[in-house]
Amino acid sequence: MPAEPDPDAVLMLRVKRGDRAAFAALVEKYQQPVLNFLRRSLQDEVEAEDLAQNVFVQVWKSARRYRRTARFSTWLFTIARNLCLNELRRRARHSTASLESASGESETPLPQRLEDKQTVTPPEALLREELFQKVEAALAELPESQRTAILLCREETFSYEDIAAILGCSISATKSLIHRGRETLKQKLKPYLRTGEWRPPR
Repeated sequence: MPAEPDPDAVLMLRVKRGDRAAFAALVEKYQQPVLNFLRRSLQDEVEAEDLAQNVFVQVWKSARRYRRTARFSTWLFTIARNLCLNELRRRARHSTASLESASGESETPLPQRLEDKQTVTPPEALLREELFQKVEAALAELPESQRTAILLCREETFSYEDIAAILGCSISATKSLIHRGRETLKQKLKPYLRTGEWRPPR
């Protein structure tokens, strides 16, 4: 039985012909998932928003070269991941340059959302916020490929085949990345988890 056509790919083929309404429909559907992925990958709200806009700029610019060889969402998140990698490499170069030019003075760390305890928060909400912060910190410490695999795995629309295509590796390697990342997170978050099941907050 032939595979069902991807309606988003059909929209993208219309974008390829210059259809701005089709492009707007794709942006409307995917801007929040893309932003969520970039936000959790970069741990920077402003940078994630800027990069999310750039993702869709690249989609529009690349429309003429688009070919329906994979699901649209797979193609889209491949663009998002590549731009994210470029940003992480830029950060690494900047960090190295900053260390080389530093005179021994330590930088003041940016305040974390959890540190703002002036507002009265119910205990359960406070615990959930603390867990969220711990999860985000643990995710940020994972190797990029493991973190990306786990974030994509949380998106219900992505299969192992889709994730493998975005990461540019085999399905078995993808499953291994997800398994190793989950095991590392379990160990880091064991004091905060009530069960052994890994289900990070969305």
